[in-house]
Amino acid sequence: MTKKSEKIFKKKKNPKFKNVCEECKEEDESVRQNLILLSFKICDSCRISKTLFPL
Repeated sequence: MTKKSEKIFKKKKNPKFKNVCEECKEEDESVRQNLILLSFKICDSCRISKTLFPL
């Protein structure tokens, strides 16, 4: 990436957004990825448990 695009990317990043799972309240990088893919703020471990045991 160029320096200009890096500056734009840093500006767009929301500092208020926390990578905290809504289910287990732990911080994890996968929360952001799952938010983009599934529109849920859950970590990978909670996602797997909800897939296996959908109650």
